[in-house]
Amino acid sequence: MSEHSQQASNSEHVVPVSTYVAVFVALIALTALTTGVAYIDLGKWNTVVALLIAVIKMLLVVLFFMHVKYAAGLTRIAILAGFFWLAIMICLTLSDELTRGWEIVSRGWGVIVPLAVRFF
Repeated sequence: MSEHSQQASNSEHVVPVSTYVAVFVALIALTALTTGVAYIDLGKWNTVVALLIAVIKMLLVVLFFMHVKYAAGLTRIAILAGFFWLAIMICLTLSDELTRGWEIVSRGWGVIVPLAVRFF
């Protein structure tokens, strides 16, 4: 009896093929949706919609193909810690990017190239 319980605790969750096919079809549909949305002018919402679709696709891959949906608690904590770290990095990057309004706007390469040519 102890062998059976030991084997049961070491066995992995078996995901049916139909689940993989459904996730694959959803990923293909979301990729087509991303392509379709790219041709529609949504103004400043283009990036938001594209990132939302990308996050949904990322969640499908992580949950089903990486088996996080069926993982133990420590694996989920490690993944949440990774996303928490990503959020910290995004906040720090945005805090740097959003405070750059006071810098002088460059004139582009057209002004710099003639100045460099004069020195040679």
